[in-house]
Amino acid sequence: MAIQRMDNVLIVVEDLDAVIAFFVELGMEVEGRGPVEGRWVERVIGIDDVRQEVAMLRTPDGHGKVELAMFHRPTAISGVPEDAPANTLGIRRIMFAVDDIEDVVARLRGHGAELVGELAQFEDIYRLCYLRGPEGIVVGLAEQLR
Repeated sequence: MAIQRMDNVLIVVEDLDAVIAFFVELGMEVEGRGPVEGRWVERVIGIDDVRQEVAMLRTPDGHGKVELAMFHRPTAISGVPEDAPANTLGIRRIMFAVDDIEDVVARLRGHGAELVGELAQFEDIYRLCYLRGPEGIVVGLAEQLR
């Protein structure tokens, strides 16, 4: 049997409230938030004595989800430099389709986001950009033109 869907992407963060605010400003909705601990999660992630707070956010269409986790124990560790460039190995960004890219960029700047490069147009099809938000999280934005 093939996969049914992609369920979510996990991002481990230090400041859960700030990252939630960033994604809510982008247009995501908080589906749930709460503590996660116990033997079942330790068995799944392969780390003993885990205590974390998790928030699940979803896109307005209900299909895309981002899971945010803040570890109380053990302490989270840094995987790559916060300002890693786009050619660094690993997951580099999450792309979102938006209606008005300039409006979204302006609103996310209010949460400390900065353009990684610049807002660019691909032919007459898309306007695109990458933004670096709290904790170095990079989101791509794509506004379809036709």
